[in-house]
Order: sequence, then structure tokens, then C-alpha cells
Amino acid sequence: MALSAEAAAAPALPPVPAGVTVSPVRNSADKTAFIRLPYSLYRGDANWVPPLEMERRDFLDPRKNPFLEFGEVVLFLARRGKDVVGRIAAVKDPRFNEFQGTNYGFFGLFECVNDAGVARALFDAASQWLKAQGFTSVLGPMNFSGNQELGLLVDGFGTPPALMTTYNPPYYAQIIEACRFTKAKDLWSFELSSSAEPPEKVVRIAEKIRQREGITVRHVDMKRLNEEISRLKTIYNSAWEKNWGFVPMTEREFDHLAREMKQIVRPELVLIAEVKGEPVAFSITLPDGNEAIKAAGGRLTTFGLPVGLVKMLLAMRKIRRLRLITLGIKEGYRRRGIDAIMYLDTLRTARRLGYEGGEISWTLEDNHLVNRAIESMGGQRSKTHRIYQRPL
Repeated sequence: MALSAEAAAAPALPPVPAGVTVSPVRNSADKTAFIRLPYSLYRGDANWVPPLEMERRDFLDPRKNPFLEFGEVVLFLARRGKDVVGRIAAVKDPRFNEFQGTNYGFFGLFECVNDAGVARALFDAASQWLKAQGFTSVLGPMNFSGNQELGLLVDGFGTPPALMTTYNPPYYAQIIEACRFTKAKDLWSFELSSSAEPPEKVVRIAEKIRQREGITVRHVDMKRLNEEISRLKTIYNSAWEKNWGFVPMTEREFDHLAREMKQIVRPELVLIAEVKGEPVAFSITLPDGNEAIKAAGGRLTTFGLPVGLVKMLLAMRKIRRLRLITLGIKEGYRRRGIDAIMYLDTLRTARRLGYEGGEISWTLEDNHLVNRAIESMGGQRSKTHRIYQRPL
């Protein structure tokens, strides 16, 4: 049978190694193996941050992860004999496809030994399930949506990941691309030191705009948190509705994220910009809790003693890095310099509180307006995360 030109040009898929099998997670023992695989794969990697096992269990629990109220996830494990050598999640997100007008299935929580054949076996299993759901393409990694962790690290391996960002070995890109995945979109991270003085011209223009437009910036009022969260929801859904990959959060997703952030937030670094009393923009900058999570080593208790918890609480006091996790401006108020004002006020507050700097992440590679604004403040690109795609 003759091959099409497209099929003839496509590289051959890596063969699945003999003895490798892939099966769905069926019981609690399988789920434990799924959760614990990274702890063995990353052993000895100084930059990896072991997640708290308790948190990972909650993440996979439909009663505790609001995404699972509407999304569907099937977990798969790859084994060579009795040894677990890889894992993957096949993800169905009806809200994404409804909002974006697409027909994508997703993969996430991908971990694998350095063997493209094992990766192929995992992707084959996930793709078969997604194709049976009627999807025509697969996109990922998404853990489990754009409102949670996403992207594969492809550049910037020299430092640990910031809070709520992903990390993986460099070889992951090679084995994923060997399975005929191609780039869909890159996400950029920037590094900014709080000791760096922003350009005088930027400061002068920002302050002029602040006065001319009557823009006031205040930090979140924790005593009226429910009211504040409602304001942030309104801005959030307006600010990102036209972005690539954006999906509005459900009420429970937003509230869940707010509760998680509340555990580590510094109110002074959650800023709301108002024009004549109307909230039009907000930014959230968090202490980089990964520094404390890493100290716990993945467990809060050891032999019933709160060893990890104590280590984490002690490390929390020493955090000197931040992550600016989001900055959004309502439609109709963009291109008016509000972003520069927010960056300036965040930088000044971070310096006053004793933070050394940190990461601004992530931005879309083609969001030129935002990327230029960050660079104008002295931000330097530091990491790239990639979303891959493949037809089913």
C-alpha cells in the first residue's frame, strides 16, 4: 500500500520495548505508585522540588479538586516487569473546548524514564482513550488545565522551579518530540531583581499616567476577603478572555485557588488598581513557597513525628524570593500604562519587605505588549515552558 507524502515524511515512532505494558490506575496501590514515581525518577536532582504527597493525593481526589467536578481524568502506569517506569494522565476538559471552540483532548502528569519507546507506550494509551472520546488532537502537558500547572520545561534548567510551575529533566522534550509531538505554544518566565532600579523614563511616565488618569493602587483588604475575591473574579474573566488557551474558572475553582494562596500570601503584594473607585486591574505576587516545600522532602510527618512540617515552617521564615503569578487588566483599560504602575508598586513593596527578587511567570511568547513591559522594567527571560500538540 502506498503511503501519503505526509506519512512518508513523518519520522518512525520509537518501538515499544519488550516487556513494557501500560494499564489504567485501578486501585489505591496503583494510585500510590503513580504518585510516588517522581520521587525515584528525580532522586539526586538538586533542582527538583518534591511535592507533598498529601497534596498530590488531594489533587487526584474528585472531592477536593474542583476541576474534577466537570473534567474527566484517566491515569495510566507503564511497567517493565514489576517496575513502574512511566505515568500519564488523559484529560477531558469540556469547558476548554466549549470556550475556545476546539476539539482537544489533553495529557498531563507525564513522567518517564529516558526511553522514547516507553513514552510512546504511554502516549498510545492516553491517545486511544482520548480518541474514543471523540477528540481529534491532543495538547499538553496540562495538569489538568490552564488554570493549574502546565507546560514542559525546555529551557532554564539551572535553577529550581518557582511555586506552581513545572519542572522536568531535559530529556523529556527529546522523547516527547520523538513521539511526533510538535510545538503549539511557548510560555516565558522572567527574572527580576528587587535591587535593580527601573529605568528613569519608565518611572517618570508611569507616575505621570498615575496622576493624569487618577489611578490608585492599594493592597487587598483581608478583612473583606470575600468582597475582594469577587472583585478579582470579575477582572480575571475580563482580562484573559481573549488569551490563547484561556478558560474562565468556575466559582469553586476560583475559591479553591484563593484558599490555597491564603496560606502563603503577603497581603501587601496582592494589588488592586482602581480608576475613580472602579477596580480595573490586579496583580498577585506570592512568596516562593517551593523553598519551604523542598525542605519538607515530600512528607510532613516521619514515623508519626511532624519532622517535615517543622522543617517547612522554619524554611518559610527564610524565603527571599517571589513569584508574580498574575497581572490582569480589564478590557478598555489596557495600553494606558497601568501594567507599568503595578510592576513599579510591586517592585517597591518587595524591596521594602526584604525580598531579593524573583520570577514573573508565565507569559505567552506572542504577548508582545506584556513581554515588552516586563523587559522595560529590567526583566530577563529565564525559563521557557512548551505546550505540545499532536493529531489523534
